[in-house]
Amino acid sequence: MTPSARGDLFDPACPTRRLLDRIGTKWTSMVVKVLAEADPREVRFAELLRRMPGVSQKMLSVTLRSLTRDGLVARRVEPTVPPKVHYRLTDLGRSLEVPLAALRNWAEEHMAAIDRANAAAAD
Repeated sequence: MTPSARGDLFDPACPTRRLLDRIGTKWTSMVVKVLAEADPREVRFAELLRRMPGVSQKMLSVTLRSLTRDGLVARRVEPTVPPKVHYRLTDLGRSLEVPLAALRNWAEEHMAAIDRANAAAAD
């Protein structure tokens, strides 16, 4: 598949599957939401950590590294001791906020129904 070709989710060799695995996590959704709310300001690592209850430093670091590698997040390091690391969404990252927000809203609106279905299935 050429880099400019559109992906095909049903093709087992398509990188779309790996991309969906990366952007479909709760931590990615939270990072994108926090950075989108701050846009165009940058957000420091410590602030992201505070605003994302339950995420570990390691998981946040892994998530940010992945988003940066994918071109969704830009990273800037101030050469201080200790270094100050800032993050912001790129244009590509901002384009992801609308679909992720729709998915977050759907999950929040339908969680009770999903919980009821799970409880019924367990009976």
